[in-house]
Amino acid sequence: GSGYQTSHSVQITMAIIKSGKVVIVLAGRHAGKKAVVVKTIEDGDDDKHFSHCLVAGIARGPRKVTRGMSKNMVEKRSRTMKPFVKYINVRHVFPTRYVVDMDLKKAVDEADLASAERKVDVKKGLKKIFEDKYLNQKAVTSEKKAAGSNYFFQKLRF
Repeated sequence: GSGYQTSHSVQITMAIIKSGKVVIVLAGRHAGKKAVVVKTIEDGDDDKHFSHCLVAGIARGPRKVTRGMSKNMVEKRSRTMKPFVKYINVRHVFPTRYVVDMDLKKAVDEADLASAERKVDVKKGLKKIFEDKYLNQKAVTSEKKAAGSNYFFQKLRF
């Protein structure tokens, strides 16, 4: 690639980190939170001289739901989700074995991340997508994708 040095381990990681992959953020204020890879930038660019990826994740998950709750209650408790979007060094994410089928490429337009106001709109869009996905988990076709989205919305126990 470009003139920046990438170690072997990063190259292996890059092979694993594809868009749609669920990762756990290891560093920074979203450490321990789950995110979905939107896009990977293999050898860095002019701005960031390292392999990094754009991730969209959940800063605050949906609240606990029990069987006795009414539909309205369930919906209300699902609305507490708060998304985040950020570029992150691939060394600071931990790829999991799960994949989700959310098409986030359209929702997260990279041009919109440059300005603060537009980033807010991006997050609003993400919130909508995450909520719809969370409430319609039953409608997922394949078992693998269902497991992924189930895992993505679970709180990480650590």
